[in-house]
Order: sequence, then structure tokens, then C-alpha cells
Amino acid sequence: MLLANAAKGVTGEAAAFCTASRSESCGEPMTRLHKIIAAIAFAIGVGMPQAFAEDVHPWGIWTQDPATPTMAQITSLHNAITVIILAILAFVFLLMGIIIVRFNKKANPTAQQWSHNTMLEVVWTLIPVLILVGIAFPSFKLLYAMDRTEKADLTLKVTGHQWYWSYAYPDLNVAFDSNLVQDDDLKPGQPRLFTVDQHVVVPVGAVVRLQTAAEDVIHSWSVPAFGVKLDAMPGRLNETWFKAEKTGTFYGQCSQLCGVNHGFMPIEVEVVTKEAFDAWVEQNAQKTSSAATPHNQLADASASKE
Repeated sequence: MLLANAAKGVTGEAAAFCTASRSESCGEPMTRLHKIIAAIAFAIGVGMPQAFAEDVHPWGIWTQDPATPTMAQITSLHNAITVIILAILAFVFLLMGIIIVRFNKKANPTAQQWSHNTMLEVVWTLIPVLILVGIAFPSFKLLYAMDRTEKADLTLKVTGHQWYWSYAYPDLNVAFDSNLVQDDDLKPGQPRLFTVDQHVVVPVGAVVRLQTAAEDVIHSWSVPAFGVKLDAMPGRLNETWFKAEKTGTFYGQCSQLCGVNHGFMPIEVEVVTKEAFDAWVEQNAQKTSSAATPHNQLADASASKE
């Protein structure tokens, strides 16, 4: 989820999207030279700062620009672990180089006969343990923060179908279905395979309780810029939260193989001001969707218990 090559969301209105090896935004199919250049660029760019990839674009690497505190923490942890991995990689290659140069048959024709070194064995056991413990504590802290939803300002109930999304705002009496806009109906500036006919709207700075379920098979509601990837499962209500800290339009897709049209379940979330959100709610109140059925009213029950 963390690499921009696999990410599917972006802030702003004009972004280049590479949805296939021969899409209009990507030009000609990927050649062998392009693959080699991409591999080299990735190897070099792994250590670059996060700001290197603020938008999704062809040949992009690294993470997207975070739009929520959760994604900012994920990016920070990802960067820290990447530094640790690169340090370990450099150390191992350094040791391999020393061994190749100093202990080859020509430079060292008579090999040493010892086979154990207690201090060395303690060190190479203890250091990896300390590294893992150092990674574990911030990881557990982040997982705990992602799991707890406290004092939510509104609830967004998401129901996955083959192959579209249904959304409901139980507290606001708003519900609607969201389908992919076909290529022939796209307007200038709208990204292909990411634009929907009815998108989600949330207010900036609000804590949104996100609940997911599914009508048929397992889906996954994923918006990388929010740091959210939550499975939608039949007969089960999953929950997380997000808090968008800047306005803009963010994109995602279903991230769980759910059938032949799995790649055509985009997610479009617009973050607006509180005033604009109130106006949108007033305009869209009383709308209904296929999610507004009795067995899917779990969000109302969950909210009433708090």
C-alpha cells in the first residue's frame, strides 16, 4: 500500500494516471529499456524523502502526500523502517565485500580452523532482537491509534457490491450508490477508472467513523492518501476512522479481488469546508441507495450504543 506504484489516490484535480500498459496517459507499451530504467530509478529513489511523490503519476515511487494524521504516521514509520533496512543492506554488502577481497583463496590460501566465537554469536543475535523491538513499539502504537474511534463527528457506512459501492450517512439521512463513470462520459480533467457518478463528501477536520460491510463477496475500501484500507465482508461490520486535514479530491479503489469487474470499483472522496458540507447534506438528504435495507442498518445500531 505504501508504494506509489500500488497506490490509487491523489489530491488535486489534474493528475496523470497509468491504468494499463497502453493507456492514453502512459503512451506506448513499456519497453525493456523502460523496465531497466524504472528498476534503477526505484533502487535509487527508495531512500528519497516522502515529498518526492506528492501525486500519483506514471513511474512514480514512494508514498503519496498524506492527507490524514494516520497516513502521516504510517509514512513516518515506513521511512524509519526503510532507513533501517538500507543500513542493514549496506552493512551486509560491506561484510560480503571484505570477505571476497580478504579471504579468497589467492589472498588467504590457508583457512583458519576455528568454527565458533561466543561474543560474535551473542552480538549477531542480540542486535536483530533490539532492532525488532525498536520497530515493534511504534508499530503497536500506530495499530492501536488506527483501531480506536473516539468522539466521531459523523459516521460513513460503506457497503460493497459486485461491482459498485453504496454509501450511507446514518446520522444525516443521506444514502446513495456510487458507480464508475464510463470512458465516453468522462469530462476534461476527470481521471479514467477513478471518476464516479456520485462521490463521497466529508468535511475537513472532522473525525469520520468508517464502517464497512458487503452484500455478496469480500471487498476492500482503500484510499491510500488517508491511510485507510478496510475489508468489507458479508455478515460482518468492520470499523476504523479517518480525519482529513486538507481539502481536495482523493481517489482509491477496491483492494480485494471480488470478481471479473474488481478493477472497476473506484472510490472518490471530496474533502470540503464545513459550510460546503452542510450545503451538500441539505441538497442530498432523503436520497436512497441499495445499502438502505433493513439488514444493513448496523451503522445506526452501532452509533446508538455510544
